[in-house]
Amino acid sequence: MLTNAAVKAASPRSRAYKLADERGLFLFVTPTGLKSWRMKCRYQGRELLLTFGRYPEMTLAQARARCDAARLAIAAGADPRGDRAVASADTFESVARAWHAARIDRWSAVHAGDVLVSLERDVFPAIGAKRLADIDEGGVLELLEGVEARGCVETARRLRQRIDGVFRFARRRRLVSHNPADVADELAVRPPARPMPALTDMDECRALFAACERAGGVPIVRRAAQFLALTVPRLGSLRAMTWSEIEDLDGAAPLWRIPADHLKLAKAKKGEARFAHLVPLAPAAVEVLRKVAADQFVGGAGMIDRAARVFPVGEAAIGALIARAGFKGRHVPHGWRSSFSTIMNEVLPGEREAIDAALGHTNKNKVEAAYNRAEQLDRRRRLFLAWADLIHS
Repeated sequence: MLTNAAVKAASPRSRAYKLADERGLFLFVTPTGLKSWRMKCRYQGRELLLTFGRYPEMTLAQARARCDAARLAIAAGADPRGDRAVASADTFESVARAWHAARIDRWSAVHAGDVLVSLERDVFPAIGAKRLADIDEGGVLELLEGVEARGCVETARRLRQRIDGVFRFARRRRLVSHNPADVADELAVRPPARPMPALTDMDECRALFAACERAGGVPIVRRAAQFLALTVPRLGSLRAMTWSEIEDLDGAAPLWRIPADHLKLAKAKKGEARFAHLVPLAPAAVEVLRKVAADQFVGGAGMIDRAARVFPVGEAAIGALIARAGFKGRHVPHGWRSSFSTIMNEVLPGEREAIDAALGHTNKNKVEAAYNRAEQLDRRRRLFLAWADLIHS
């Protein structure tokens, strides 16, 4: 999947070449440096090559929107070439994809993926093929109540916000004059916030760690669950993690440098290298990464893409694994942070400051936080080594 940086950096070569995005879309780069957006698809049994426009006049987001419109046209039986692809452009799905494409640069890659997956799973099957003008509050409410009936109250609220965003996007472009997503007061009351369930007994933590390995399923999810338990980051940081963030993997001081963009920080701090969070890697965590690397080498050219995600897993994958392992309702992925904090403060009560630093907690003393940037890496490394030993003992 392409990024804006990769598109901008694409330079001419001795021969023309392609950079693939997804869903048949690719960037075509000529030896003269001309970049154009193209798409391969099939219509009525014939392969077509569509040309959308040149970069930078047409952005990556705009090209994706054109690609989505073409696919929707084919699905509707219309010819995707030229202006005929707009035949289905006023359906909720086509406008929602355009809304998503227009905002993708504002979101992390993981969040953008989660938004699209939620729409594809719960919204498009119900109202995706409908024209915006034909969608009313009753239809939106029926969709959301169906999600609530599955016990997913918070998911229904997030979906309403996303549907609302699509209609606001459409209204500003004069595609529709109403917004049927104004039904927030009809949804179920959000349940009172409760602490996330987490195991705080070391024997139970060991049992969960072992049970997850036996629970079956996709290997990459089990690897992700192991690495999460050993390094205790926030789940979003783990899912966004790329190989470029790993330093000195085969050296004496392996490290995971989580960029500020992948952390729970104020927007003003994101993008600043000095706010990166450093996670020293115990040998057990390094071994997990080596296994993942070996899996990714299979069928490849013997070299891992540094920009590739290490753990390309879904938002709910690790939680589902924990449930299959028999710990549903007793522990969640985020719970490993509470487990680590509780147990390590009991085992090493004099290391509270280092434990907070290992978790990436912000110093509440703003003056001290501004001046004291001591990374305490040696202390953190000893903590993670002791934690890994406890899990494996």
